[in-house]
Amino acid sequence: MSTRIGIVGLPNAGKSSLFNALTKAGVEAANYPFTTIEPNVAVVPVLDERLVEVARTVGASEIVWDTIDFHDIAGLVAGAHKGEGLGNRFLANIRETHAIVHVVRAHTDESVVHPEGRVDPLADIETIETELVLADLEQAERRVDRVAKQAKSGDRVAIAEEAWLREVIGELQSGRPARGVPAPEDAPNALRDLGSLTAKPVLFVANVDEGSEEVPEAIAAHAAAQGAGAVAVSSRIESELAELEDEEAAAMRELIWTHPPSESSLQRIVNGAFSLLRLIAFFTAGEAKPAQSWHLRDGLTAWHAAGQIHSDIQKGFVRAEVVGWRELVDAGGYSGARERGTLRLEGRDYVMRDGDVITVKFTP
Repeated sequence: MSTRIGIVGLPNAGKSSLFNALTKAGVEAANYPFTTIEPNVAVVPVLDERLVEVARTVGASEIVWDTIDFHDIAGLVAGAHKGEGLGNRFLANIRETHAIVHVVRAHTDESVVHPEGRVDPLADIETIETELVLADLEQAERRVDRVAKQAKSGDRVAIAEEAWLREVIGELQSGRPARGVPAPEDAPNALRDLGSLTAKPVLFVANVDEGSEEVPEAIAAHAAAQGAGAVAVSSRIESELAELEDEEAAAMRELIWTHPPSESSLQRIVNGAFSLLRLIAFFTAGEAKPAQSWHLRDGLTAWHAAGQIHSDIQKGFVRAEVVGWRELVDAGGYSGARERGTLRLEGRDYVMRDGDVITVKFTP
């Protein structure tokens, strides 16, 4: 399953322009609220230069990139949790994502209408966060009533979940997100069953003025307090650059920025989202076979990696040949890595590392 990232923010915050920059999809980006009603979804390849070197080294037939799905979700407004501005539909769309990219207007372009008639990034953030908290509170209060009935029968899982839900409700009533309350060990599915919005990892994207490279201090401080990430992007400029050929775009970046960003907006946002989700990359590659990238939660094993590749491979897992991508490239291929002793045989409990190249041996 691809990683799903929801792009949210107030109307006219720059979400659809950012979506254009990320995907070159050219979706409509108009200067009025609710241009986006159904979420635009784009499947974007996650490029990784390490795989290019691995593919070249082993003589792979092609490169197949892992993908990330960006969902451009329509602008939320105050009262969304009560259905204002089609809010119920929008909130449901956010629930289907793994993480949230929260676009915050931080530019001063007066030609872009602000729904509240002013530019105040922290106030905008508070509006969105309040709606997510209130939506979660309603959801948690409904669920705790159902779970409490099960808990009265002595069900151990239900008892643990009820206690957790009441703690979550307390946090939400205080205006704090649910992510601060870890799911109980006796009810490991409690968080999934709640479908919490405020438990999702968040990456704040400050939509800054042309030529700016820094996240405004207020947004950076708020993100840090939330345990969230933050990056700066000029959505309009990035959207326009996305329409150019690569060489033209590079030349324009030199003109716009004194020190052009080393990473594209896509790379900054993808890297930021993956960091929040604690994902690492691993690769599979063979001579005259595709070289492919995959992503896995940090701390999982070779057995889990096999499941990412195919459920049958995981089911018949015997062992894995593993080598770091740099060791493989430096050795000139698998034979050289084997001679150097950097190609290792590992069992199902081997904890995968970022950049590992793996070949799983399995019984069909």
